[in-house]
This record gives sequence, C-alpha cells and structure tokens, in this order.
Amino acid sequence: MYKILKAGRLAGNIYEMVVEAPRVAKRCLPGQFVIVKADEKGERIPLTICDYDREAGTITIVFQPVGASTEKFSRLQAGDSFRDFVGPLGRPSELCTDDLEEVKKKKILFVAGGVGTAPVYPQVKWLHEHGIAADVIVGAKTKDLVILEKELSEVAGNLYVTTDDGSYGRSGMVTKVIEDLHSEGKTYDLCVAIGPMIMMKFCCLTTKKYNLKTIVSMNPIMVDGTGMCGACRLVVGDEVKFACVDGPEFDGHLIDFDAAMKRQTLYKTEEGRALLKLQEGDTHHGGCGNCGGDK
Repeated sequence: MYKILKAGRLAGNIYEMVVEAPRVAKRCLPGQFVIVKADEKGERIPLTICDYDREAGTITIVFQPVGASTEKFSRLQAGDSFRDFVGPLGRPSELCTDDLEEVKKKKILFVAGGVGTAPVYPQVKWLHEHGIAADVIVGAKTKDLVILEKELSEVAGNLYVTTDDGSYGRSGMVTKVIEDLHSEGKTYDLCVAIGPMIMMKFCCLTTKKYNLKTIVSMNPIMVDGTGMCGACRLVVGDEVKFACVDGPEFDGHLIDFDAAMKRQTLYKTEEGRALLKLQEGDTHHGGCGNCGGDK
C-alpha cells in the first residue's frame, strides 16, 4: 500500500496528492509517469510525475477526474492509500539525459496548458537546478484554473501566464503568446509543449512557422501504460510508436495529431458510462445495454 501524505484541490476540478513511494522517488526523472490503482479491482491509471523528493521518498501527482477511477481518486484523503503505485515508467525528458553542456547552450521555451502544467514543472525545476533558465508560458481557460504559478515563478527564467477569457495575465491562447514573443524579438532553439491534444497540435502548427523544434507529451492517449493494450499507438513521421514505452515525449512536428485525437475518442464513451454508474450509485438504471447498470 502507498500512503497518501497530502491531498487537496489545486484549482477548479484539479487535484494534487503527495504519495509515499520511496522506490519510485529514488529513480524517477522528469518526463516519466506512474501507474496508479486505488484498490484491487481498480482501473490502472497512468499519471505523469509532477514532482518528487528523493530524501523524503515522495511523489507528487496532479490529476483531473475524467472517469470513475479518477473520480474515486479525488475522494481520497491524507492517510488513505493506493493499492498500487508503479514506476517510474516511460522515457525521461531528453533534456535530462542529453549532454548537459549542450543543453546549456539552448534557449528553451515551455508551453503548458491546463493540467499539462504539472509535467512541465519538474522539467523546468530540473533545468533550474542545473543552472539553466527556461522561459515558460502557462495557459488556462480562466484565472481560477491557473495552477503551479508560484512554483514555476521560482524556477523559470520568464513566466508568461495567459487566460482564454483575459481574466488574468495576458489574454488569449498560448499560441498567441508564442507569436507575441516572436514579434517581441524572442528566439528559441527548442519548445516543449504539454497539455490537451488540441493545444499541442496548434502549438506545433505555430512553431513550425518559425522552424522551432517542438517536443510534445502524448500522455493523454495512454490507457494501459505498458504497451500491451495498443491504445496509445501513434504515427511519428513514417514510424509507428507507442506513447507509453517509446515516449511519452516525441517530436511534435512529426506526429499525426488528427489520427491520435480520433483514437483518443474511442475510449470516452466507456469512461462516461462508468462515471455515471459511480455517481448515480443505486439509482443508476442503465438501459444502454453497455455499462452493466441494467443487470
């Protein structure tokens, strides 16, 4: 069992937990993820690592409930435990494994959208600890959904916050900020964009205009997390890759985002049915013939 030391709401429907998992904390690097399971019969949920403390033996995860299992996670409190907490899985960010002196020569821009801010933070923090100041754009729909602003402000070179509705920071999508920074004379050698699939797609379309290499994280399409289910299959250039074992980070300019997003929708109906059954409990009458509520 893996004890939850801290649990709470970060913003809106976004939750943060600090979990006691010393073996994971000892070996993980930014960019990797864990598989979390609430109980013996629970679904295996892949979640990117938001932070880690090797001395304390803890891992911080951030998630947004989208189905029955993550809804159950949101109800857990400090003192409760996860049945399984497996990791680190996936490949670390190349920024953490490439030659450090070469990385120091690069001007790096991170673009974080919504919950994607969580996996951006440990990479920016790691770079800061190694003497590299990366610029960061954080985007959210409204002011109330901006997360980890204080934490990122302490480790980023420059932090640009933007909201879709203009309620905080700059006004508009993250792509507009990329364009604005380019107009202001800012130049970069590498962009790392992490967030909703549609955000990453349009970030790549924007950075391609400036010939700016862009890395994206394809964790949104992961289901099993071990390469067994094939759900996270995607086309990168002319190669077939699996996000959970070959990634989750890839060259965004080589990804067929339309095919990946179409694949992602295949699992939403099942998640929705399971969530309704959990929320409605004994009053859930089913009737659809698929969720089991009518049996």
